[in-house]
Amino acid sequence: MSSIDIGISKDDRQSVAEALKHVLADSYTLYLQTHNFHWNVTGPLFRELHLMFEEHYTELAEAVDEIAERIRTLGIAAPGTYKAFSELSAIKEVDGVPEANDMVKILTQSHEQVVKTCRKALKIAQDAEDESSAALVSDRMRIHEKTAWMLRASEK
Repeated sequence: MSSIDIGISKDDRQSVAEALKHVLADSYTLYLQTHNFHWNVTGPLFRELHLMFEEHYTELAEAVDEIAERIRTLGIAAPGTYKAFSELSAIKEVDGVPEANDMVKILTQSHEQVVKTCRKALKIAQDAEDESSAALVSDRMRIHEKTAWMLRASEK
């Protein structure tokens, strides 16, 4: 394979990719968490939350692919195992099956964590003058901020 010459140094590509790995791990962990809650939500808000969680995990499924492909575009291998994601993610797994309202609170906190992880990655991408990664991360931040707002509005 020929070398990568996209106007970003190898060291900067590595730094950006490392930051994106954390975004990917948080996003994938949130995907699993959201899918789990979709399957296991119960109570009077079942239908509303079940459908909302499905919308969220469907969007996240597309997002993780886009993030992983950006890492590959930078010439770095994307993580793809539960072990790697658990080591890289700031979002921790939830034990058991929480009540519906607790699911909403947990997901709100998890979306907010992805925003914080994105903020760190955005700074690194901007410092590397990697506009493509910066745009991707900025778009992800906006989506997670909006989703957290919608979840907060759903809390009891």
